[in-house]
Amino acid sequence: MFKNFLGISLLLLVLASCASRKEMLYYQGISEAVKADTLTYSPMLKQDDLLLIAVSAPNPEAAKDFNLSPFEISPDRTIITPLPDQVAVQRRYQTYLIDNKGYIEFPVLGSLKLGGLTKNEALTYIKNKLKPYINEPIVNLRILNFKVTVQGEVGRPGTFNINTERITLPEALSMAGDLTINGKRENILIIREIEGKKSYHFVDLTKADFINSPFYYLSQNDVIYVEPNQTKINSSVIGANISVILTSVSLLITIIALLIR
Repeated sequence: MFKNFLGISLLLLVLASCASRKEMLYYQGISEAVKADTLTYSPMLKQDDLLLIAVSAPNPEAAKDFNLSPFEISPDRTIITPLPDQVAVQRRYQTYLIDNKGYIEFPVLGSLKLGGLTKNEALTYIKNKLKPYINEPIVNLRILNFKVTVQGEVGRPGTFNINTERITLPEALSMAGDLTINGKRENILIIREIEGKKSYHFVDLTKADFINSPFYYLSQNDVIYVEPNQTKINSSVIGANISVILTSVSLLITIIALLIR
């Protein structure tokens, strides 16, 4: 009887380890997920975005009035007027801040509403506004304060500045040191602001179909929270090893009860 019980116990342990492995693996079902249509991505401009916008044209003089004047900073942090023979200065470009109604103030053109547009839509919008003044205008636009915050059960929680304006959820988690062993991979919370309103969504990293969701690519100022699993919650309340101890005691009592029958 004891041998039978031992065999059953080992079988249960193997099955439990398989279930645990399934909970830990990322991108399960990836072969099916990659067959779906891939989403195109362009960051959406929002309130408080800091933008660098540069206008150029085949005729440089025609575009001159549509750019903010750069200024230069000397080593003692004094703002100075650029001089041809000036050395050891740092050039700074003035930027545009999207206000709480989604507008920026643009030279000559006045108020432009960029909030709520994707970056590509904003580029097209500005070019169309410039065409009455400039032949074949060229517009470059960058978001200078693109950042995401990662919290919870990761190796290095924090806020990360993103230079590329394009980052995926797995990339952000990797920057934060990936999930700890106690992080719930099937319940990643993403908090996002859309048109001034907070929204949230849960992502299951163990299922590969999340790569086709709108939350695969992160938006500026997204907050990612990795929830602790039940083991971590229990350990924080009654000690790190109590669940293991209780399981061991329960198993020992069961074995003793079977042996003394």
